[in-house]
Amino acid sequence: MGMATTSRTGGRSGPRPGKAPAGPALGVVIVNYGGAADTIECLESLLRSSLPLKVVVVDNGSGDGSAQMLLDWAAGRQAAEPASDLLRQLSTPPIRKPLGIAHIGPDQIGIGPIASLTLIESPDNLGFAGGNNLGLRHLMADRGLRHFWLLNNDAVVMPEAAAALLARMDATPGIGLCGTIVRQYWQPEQLQALNGYMFNKWTGAGVALGGNEPAGVQFDPQLIADATDFVLGASLAASRVFLDDIGLMEEAYFLYFEEMDWAARNRKRNGPPFVTAFAHGATVFHKAGAAIGSPNAKAGRSPFSDYWLTRSRLGFIWRHYRWLWAWHWLFSWIIVARRLIRRQWRNARQVARAALGLAP
Repeated sequence: MGMATTSRTGGRSGPRPGKAPAGPALGVVIVNYGGAADTIECLESLLRSSLPLKVVVVDNGSGDGSAQMLLDWAAGRQAAEPASDLLRQLSTPPIRKPLGIAHIGPDQIGIGPIASLTLIESPDNLGFAGGNNLGLRHLMADRGLRHFWLLNNDAVVMPEAAAALLARMDATPGIGLCGTIVRQYWQPEQLQALNGYMFNKWTGAGVALGGNEPAGVQFDPQLIADATDFVLGASLAASRVFLDDIGLMEEAYFLYFEEMDWAARNRKRNGPPFVTAFAHGATVFHKAGAAIGSPNAKAGRSPFSDYWLTRSRLGFIWRHYRWLWAWHWLFSWIIVARRLIRRQWRNARQVARAALGLAP
């Protein structure tokens, strides 16, 4: 796959005479798997940001023509259509096309100047962690980028979200991880989470801070940041110093627990942990699980989701709470029993296969 770049029409005012132009400080990674329409809506909102960005979209082995759809969108040949009229104003009217886009393969990441918009086409599905890591490796080759925002493809953002996120991270000494306000896409006046979750090591489950509360609920941003055990992966930013020290996401999980693993590794580092902050001026609307069947406002958990949630939970506990692993293995069979009681036969089978270490 070669590099194919077109110039972007429409732009910002030029730099002041005698001064070097300030490049973007925030890079964004969006992983696409069979969800080009969602990714296009996400990009239409993101590229309205008040902050200059460098954006990488990783097509994670979709095999459904997603990569070509994204290229066609950038060229102005593929229309963007919001999934809900409630948030239409965040992604319409379409931004001016054509957009400059670099189209590369995994063997070309980090080579040459990093374009403002890049599509990395992976022939394989590398999972959530692997896809994000591919984008992070590419963006980290640009030394001007200080922070990196992992944004789910089934999300749309407010125009000021990126600027608010960068401002919070730059203002926080020792910053490692940072989240945002995440609201439900299908029910925009309801929160999915404020920043992230509190984690229960006995169940392996998280409780969303502010989850299902009205969007106008009052909160103390510092208390939310202090209560965050891990940042919600749908809108998760990491600093360069954090990535250099803690490392990229653990790819063994494939799906789920990647952000919890990052937080756990941070707490166990040799020295004080990096700070987890909360960019409460940044708002993201998330469709929640569109690509993988996580529960959302429209559907319950899929068998695929149940399998990987169980497998990743057991893997996480083995890595960080090994003394609890036997309990979690038994707990997996309690989940099987619950699925059987609900007559969710396929879900029960997939949870059992995960507990036994079998492939889905």
